[in-house]
Amino acid sequence: MSDKNIDRLQFPEQFSDILLVLDKRENKIKAVKGLGENNELETVLPDKKNQTQFMRVDKHGDLFSNFFSNFLHQLKNPTHFNFFRVSAKDAIVIANKMQKEVDNPTKAGEKLFTAHEIQTDYKSQNKNNMETTQSTTEAGEYRYKLEQIDWNAMSSLGLSKERLEKMNLLDPLLKGYKTNELVPISLNLGTAVTRMDARLSLQSNDEGQVIVAIHGIRKEPQLNFSFFGHEFTKEDKDNLLKTGNMGRVVDLTNPKTGETIPSIVSVDRLTNELVALRTDFIKIPDEIKGIKLNEQQKQTLAEGKSLYIEGMISKKGEPFNASVQFNADKRYVEFLFDRGHINNQSQSQQHKGTQQQEAPRIFRGKELDDQQYEKFKEGQTVYVSGLIDKKGKEYQGYITFDKETAKTGFSFDNPNKVKEKAQPKEENKTQVAVNSEGKTNEATKKIKEPLKTAQNNPDSKQQQEKQEKPKAAAKSKARKI
Repeated sequence: MSDKNIDRLQFPEQFSDILLVLDKRENKIKAVKGLGENNELETVLPDKKNQTQFMRVDKHGDLFSNFFSNFLHQLKNPTHFNFFRVSAKDAIVIANKMQKEVDNPTKAGEKLFTAHEIQTDYKSQNKNNMETTQSTTEAGEYRYKLEQIDWNAMSSLGLSKERLEKMNLLDPLLKGYKTNELVPISLNLGTAVTRMDARLSLQSNDEGQVIVAIHGIRKEPQLNFSFFGHEFTKEDKDNLLKTGNMGRVVDLTNPKTGETIPSIVSVDRLTNELVALRTDFIKIPDEIKGIKLNEQQKQTLAEGKSLYIEGMISKKGEPFNASVQFNADKRYVEFLFDRGHINNQSQSQQHKGTQQQEAPRIFRGKELDDQQYEKFKEGQTVYVSGLIDKKGKEYQGYITFDKETAKTGFSFDNPNKVKEKAQPKEENKTQVAVNSEGKTNEATKKIKEPLKTAQNNPDSKQQQEKQEKPKAAAKSKARKI
């Protein structure tokens, strides 16, 4: 092979980086291999023997940031580790230098670590959340323009303008909100492809460019770390885990400007991400489900506290009582029905407070077509094929949307057909009534054995004789004299 041809070859090492990690408990530099079944960090010694096992990550800034953020949030005990990002071709050499500095620290070594260290401070991890929350425009206004979106970046996630429009996600993105449902995306990391469900939002970086932010699913809310300068109390944690809302106003510090901002904090129930909303943006309605709020009640809700209201009227016209509270992620007053633990992802579809919850366009990663979606959002049963289980096997079933509870029901059998099966066919009604319900049929009432399928009359000479046999005269009960 000529030198010219060699120059044309593109080696994966040129376009990927390696994650190195310092395990603080062992004081050892290792190469990251991946995450184990229990979200334990898997590592190998950084030598040529294990080079093929090193986790490779894309050099592209935005893709790497989103990937690493999701990786860190899945990791068990992240505070035990310091992470470093190095080029694939230099990984082993730099790892050896770092280990020498761990064993015998020098000032030159500090620069080496600083140059490659990935900041895992949870303040910076939540930076995008603060930016989105603090600068979102009023409802109905658009913060971004269609031409500002990097459609090449969207395409790398498996998304297009047409698909976002079809899923009714483009409008909230342009208004500066996160998508109101999880979106299945694909991340191409060069030597590996990662598929995940996440909420998306548009944000401006320091250069003023509009980028796509990926809000991946966390195992649980990160409550043991400082959140924009606020340390969560036990009561804060209990409230966030129980209701999804912290229940009070606290002063948070904007990491860019140092500004102190009174805010409320909630948990994104789809991703377990913490979300802050400045109190300036809290809008309390004058009326909730037929009950007009007085100034004291409005003030209670504006302070992030829960409020118990009696005598509200449901969509069915029935009175009910419930606690309500303002949610920082949803930006409206929601009902606090019994939710259980907040990191249970089956609770992703909740009552949408004073607004009506829309039927999701995507179910378990499968997007409904227009005809399916029209039936589904009206509460009709829809057959869905091509669903994929956790083991990669395809399956299918029936889904129905309950507009009152905003929940999607799934069944392998058509629930409409199940109801039909529960009703016996016309020719079998007599058999079911006599054999199962204890009722009597005049034409067969003297027959002792169970009726057969579709039997309404005696079906043998013997049964006919039993049916026609006259009833024996009753014995006289008069006393003999």
